[in-house]
Amino acid sequence: MRLLSIQHPGANYAGLFAAAGAGIAYDQWCPGDGEAAPGDLAGYDALVVLGGAQNVEDEPVLPYLTEEIDLIGDALDRGMPILGVCLGAQLLAAAVGADSVRIPRPEIGWYEVETLPSAREDPVFSVLPKSFSAYCWHSFAVDLPGEATALARSAVCTHAFRLGERSWGVQFHPEVTREILLEWFADYRSDPDAVALGFDPAAAEAELEGRLAPWAVFGRALFSAFVAVARPSAA
Repeated sequence: MRLLSIQHPGANYAGLFAAAGAGIAYDQWCPGDGEAAPGDLAGYDALVVLGGAQNVEDEPVLPYLTEEIDLIGDALDRGMPILGVCLGAQLLAAAVGADSVRIPRPEIGWYEVETLPSAREDPVFSVLPKSFSAYCWHSFAVDLPGEATALARSAVCTHAFRLGERSWGVQFHPEVTREILLEWFADYRSDPDAVALGFDPAAAEAELEGRLAPWAVFGRALFSAFVAVARPSAA
């Protein structure tokens, strides 16, 4: 099985997802760093689109986002399984013409997320808890397209949705590791919203104790469920 992971400048890492397991080739591509586009998507079984400090509204000044949206649209046309995370979820929505909107209050840190009744029959979300404390870092969220199925919400916004039968977007970050989060904490001043919220990197690091290990279990469970659906034998 071969997966293509699209990543972004300043967040060019796949975290837990990169250790996808035996028999899975996980290719990583960061177009924003000037890396050449991969070959024909026909060589891949699934697409993963990860997060970044960019927003869909930056597309006019970041043309690589247009390249990504076009590639995601191609993958959707092919019926390829897709998992979009945070910015990746917003790019997935943009590929079907949906907008991303600024949320009333940025979610930076741990937030409670509740699954919706539609999650009970979903091949990915049915294996996850009905509620969970999720790690988030975002100021925008998807204005859900009409053809999407909402799967989970926080008090502020939609946190998970499905397009068609085999494409998912999640607003939280199931891929993060301690190393990734510590890098984000150290760079919080680059995000005006984090500064405005009074983000405290020392307090955020202390809060990882007791939270990060179960969150890693959750992230692996979500990704494993996606991989199970995406395997060619499952098609």
